[in-house]
Amino acid sequence: MPLLRRRRRIGLRAADLMTTPPVTIGLNEPIEEAAKKMYENRIGSLLVVDEHGKLAGIVTERDIIYAVARNKVGKKLPVWEIMTENPVTVNPDTPLIEAVEKMREANIRHLPVVDEEGKPVGMLSLRDILDYLMTILHLFLHEKPPV
Repeated sequence: MPLLRRRRRIGLRAADLMTTPPVTIGLNEPIEEAAKKMYENRIGSLLVVDEHGKLAGIVTERDIIYAVARNKVGKKLPVWEIMTENPVTVNPDTPLIEAVEKMREANIRHLPVVDEEGKPVGMLSLRDILDYLMTILHLFLHEKPPV
């Protein structure tokens, strides 16, 4: 009787590519502070958290552009006025392919990764995925990957 050998697939998870720690901002912080944090951290989004540290929303570069175009900047308005509430999220164990499919379906570039309590633990961005794909391409296109 032949022995059957099962192949175990250990796929990539959101936690494998996400950026940590996530950069957050409080609900009542001014829009200007959000723009400053994004600039200082060279990122395109911030996770907005409530007083308990739970994810309340996300603010992106697009939201900041909206705020500028609508003359909301310079008035110390709170970030919750321009954030996207209840953003699409995944947990750290979500398979990467599922996370990417969610991003594509929702037409988003930033995907918050939250724990079971709804607190942000990381951010999966299109940049993270592109960096990973570039590594894979180097492996396939070159005999030796770049050091």
